[in-house]
Amino acid sequence: MVKIAPSLLAANYLKIGDEIARMRDAGADWLHFDVMDGMFVPNISFGQGILKAAAGSGMLPCDAHLMIEKPERYIEEFASAGAKVITVHAEATNHLNRVLNQIRECGCLAGVALNPATSPECLRYVLGDFDLALVMTVNPGFGGQKMIPAAVEKIAEIDGMLRQAGIHAEIEVDGGVNESNAPMLIAKGATVLVAGSALFRAADAASFIRSVKK
Repeated sequence: MVKIAPSLLAANYLKIGDEIARMRDAGADWLHFDVMDGMFVPNISFGQGILKAAAGSGMLPCDAHLMIEKPERYIEEFASAGAKVITVHAEATNHLNRVLNQIRECGCLAGVALNPATSPECLRYVLGDFDLALVMTVNPGFGGQKMIPAAVEKIAEIDGMLRQAGIHAEIEVDGGVNESNAPMLIAKGATVLVAGSALFRAADAASFIRSVKK
């Protein structure tokens, strides 16, 4: 069954603990942390401290999406903070294979993210080195954006690539996910959906998650 990972970027920051509990009670599977450094993307967001507090609560497994330059500098810190999944951008490091292995050596699932204009062909050279491929369907750095249709086509490409190689990995989608487009994303091969504004602003979060999973 598809996993739902609420993006903390869309939460009420004055009630972070309550928001995480609300997502857990609504049936979420992971908690998605958009970590931004103000360089790889324009904004600055969360660091290791927030993730450590959330992971320590034991409410939801933490999915750390590192939108930062040279992520290899911080892998051990985010692993120590309690991340279950650590995802780095293919565009943010010169040594993708090395960083993915570094993540696994720290005991975490290794993810590789692709910006909308990045070809999935780069994944062929690290097949077997990652546990999750994150397809960005918006340009990273801001919440509440509309999905870029051309980026969606990469989901099926990556799914086909993994099947052909006989490799299992999660395919995560982040950007503009809502109840209307979720069935299409799942049909193309998505197994983890990051939901931000649409989920946190939904009148009934549990109903949103049930609808998407169905």
